[in-house]
Amino acid sequence: MPRFILTGAPGTGKTAILRQLECDGLPVVEEAATDVIALWQARGCGEPWLAAGFTDAIVTLQRQREQLAGPAGSGEAVFFDRSPVCTLALSRYLGHPASPLLAAAVDRAVAERVYHEAAFLVRSQGFVTPTAARRISLAEAIAFEEIHVQTYAELGFRLIEVPAGPLADRAELVRRAAAAAVGAAGRV
Repeated sequence: MPRFILTGAPGTGKTAILRQLECDGLPVVEEAATDVIALWQARGCGEPWLAAGFTDAIVTLQRQREQLAGPAGSGEAVFFDRSPVCTLALSRYLGHPASPLLAAAVDRAVAERVYHEAAFLVRSQGFVTPTAARRISLAEAIAFEEIHVQTYAELGFRLIEVPAGPLADRAELVRRAAAAAVGAAGRV
C-alpha cells in the first residue's frame, strides 16, 4: 500500500482533510504530535515542545502508528497526517538539533522508502485557530511552512500543493493526485 503524507504548518486543515478521506472509506493514520502534547499537558507539562525528549516521543508514537498501518507496498493507499520528516521540520523550527532517534527515523523513512515520494503540502487557509496544542501565530505558521518545504525537498520528496479552499475540493485533489501518483498499480 502506498503511503502518502499530508504535511504543512499547524492549522492548515490537514486533519480535516484526513477526516474527509476517512469518511470516504480510505485508510488514514493519525498525527502523533498533537496527542503527545495533550498527554504531556495532562501530566502537567504546559509547553511540552520545550521539554527534552519531546521529538523522540513524537517519533516513537509515529512509528507505532506506522506499524499498525501494515507494510508499505502495492495495494490501497494510506494517508498519514504527518511523518518523521515533519518532526524533523518541527525540531528545526524549535531550534533543536535532531536527536539520534529522530535522525534514524528520518534516515529509515528515506532509505526504505516508507512513504511515497509524493507528499501533500497543505497550504495555509490564511488564519490559525489557537488551541492548547497550537500556540502559533499566522506569521510563525508561514515561516514553519517554509521549513517543511525545505526539509521535504532536501530529502527528495516531491511536494504536491493543496491550496486553500473548501474541504471537499482539497480532499478530492488529494485523492486524484494520489491516484495519479500510484497509477494503475494501486487503488485510491
